Amino acid sequence: MKFNEYKYQRPNIDEVKSNFEILIKEFNAASSAQQQENLIEKIIKIQNDVETMFSIAMVRHSINVADEFYDKENDYIDEANPVFQGITVEYYKALINSKFRSKLENKFGKQLFTLAEMNIKTFSDEVLPDLQEENKLSSQYDKLIASAKLNFKGEIRNLSQMGPFMQSKDRQIRKEANAKYYSFFSENEAKFDEIYDKLVKVRTTIAKKLGFKNFVELGYLRMDRSEYGPKDVKCYRDQVKKYVVPVTEELKRRQANRLGIKDFKFYDAPISSNKGNAMPKGDKDWMVDKAKKMYCELSPETNEFFKFMTDSELLDLETKKNKQSGGYCTGFPNFKAPFIFSNFNGTSADVNVLTHEAGHAFQAYESRDIEIPEYGSPTLEACEIHSMSMEFITWPWMNLFFEEQADKYKFEHLADSLVFIPYGVTVDEFQHFVYENPEATPTERKAKWREIEKAYLPSLDYDNNDFLERGGRWFKQGHIFQVPFYYIDYTLAQVCAFQYWIKFNENRETAWQDYLRLCKAGGSKPFLQLLNVGNLESPFKNGTLEKIVPHIKQWLDSVDDSII
Repeated sequence: MKFNEYKYQRPNIDEVKSNFEILIKEFNAASSAQQQENLIEKIIKIQNDVETMFSIAMVRHSINVADEFYDKENDYIDEANPVFQGITVEYYKALINSKFRSKLENKFGKQLFTLAEMNIKTFSDEVLPDLQEENKLSSQYDKLIASAKLNFKGEIRNLSQMGPFMQSKDRQIRKEANAKYYSFFSENEAKFDEIYDKLVKVRTTIAKKLGFKNFVELGYLRMDRSEYGPKDVKCYRDQVKKYVVPVTEELKRRQANRLGIKDFKFYDAPISSNKGNAMPKGDKDWMVDKAKKMYCELSPETNEFFKFMTDSELLDLETKKNKQSGGYCTGFPNFKAPFIFSNFNGTSADVNVLTHEAGHAFQAYESRDIEIPEYGSPTLEACEIHSMSMEFITWPWMNLFFEEQADKYKFEHLADSLVFIPYGVTVDEFQHFVYENPEATPTERKAKWREIEKAYLPSLDYDNNDFLERGGRWFKQGHIFQVPFYYIDYTLAQVCAFQYWIKFNENRETAWQDYLRLCKAGGSKPFLQLLNVGNLESPFKNGTLEKIVPHIKQWLDSVDDSII
């Protein structure tokens, strides 16, 4: 069945609630673990039905935010999803209080109960209206981003379509393109500030109603982080400052030398050299064909997976009018099918989608037969290991996409992956400030962003761009608005992906088995335990970054800059 054949039917949330209540009542009255297991199976069916319909509506809305039917369905889901969360929490309460808990843990694993206990702490009926308001505000951000219509070089373009110009070999075009791109955020500064200020306030209200000092602890619980907290993350950020920042600053000096400039500006960062960045040599259909060959040769598992994705038309890749920006991978439980959404713009980022988002989708495909919905996908920092690692696992096939520029692409990819980490921890430290200081004004938030930015990105020069110099760059980072604290995850996963890059350079066969085992485990264990499954060291461990960064530096130093 193809994606466009998936039938959507709005879940009747009142009916769902009623059915759940009946099953929970039976669960509490059950006289054996087997009876409870049978009831859990019925609950899982309802969970999968609801999640499948929510996901279909969300995807079709993001493909065309102007579609009136799915716009209304998206509004409905904004209202219904918190109700469904509350229903699920009642199930979790019954689960953790089961008199047969030990037998259920043996059957389903302890992680389900850990997740249940954390989710219970994140919800009460009292915060239901606030959660609905939070969802509405998040959707407002999506619509505002999608509304961008930038008149550039004689055409009206959205934000994604500005990408190639922001990477132009012509410095003046780069400068103008970046100015035009950020002008959208500057011109809508008051709107972005208002949406975010309301989000911070409503999240703080939710946290206090649930008994938390501020949103930070609640934010970590929402992210299902059971093994580490803000102190661990701060220590990790300190390691980034010590071991990563000096190397990334050196890489930027090399980049300035390649560009032949002494006044390296923010708009120079996206381009590797005056020859331009490595670019894929064909259009979307051509790239998908190359990806078919790549995944066919990579392994029997990836061949089966990608054939399923293309045959079922589970990829929507091209930028078009009224399409939501960005990219993501989601899934439809009832069809045991992942889905990849993106906005191709002719840059190397398109190839990264066919590896990064495909890494997410591959994990979902390999975990498709795990019966517990909560295990279909792990916590987000573990999720990103699958995606970021796949970017490196597929290196031997980059010649298919970039031809004579394959080595150039690899240098740019590895360098960019390392350079990303200081930015990623900037986003994280900023969010800790925001939610520890919810009364800060929009002006104070932006000033704090710029202060943190200077600590991790000391050579960043905004060329007197007032909006960016005041600290507005983060407006473009949707995660900050939509999923608070979801960003350090990328950097933690990047450290793990670097480990796989090293392992694949040493022995591809054993490294692939480690990676495949990690994917098949889904979300059956928490982050640090999954690292053991995948034969990886924790990014939090003292010495991990200190050990990995020299491998990366040595490889990058071995590359002759004249080929870039």
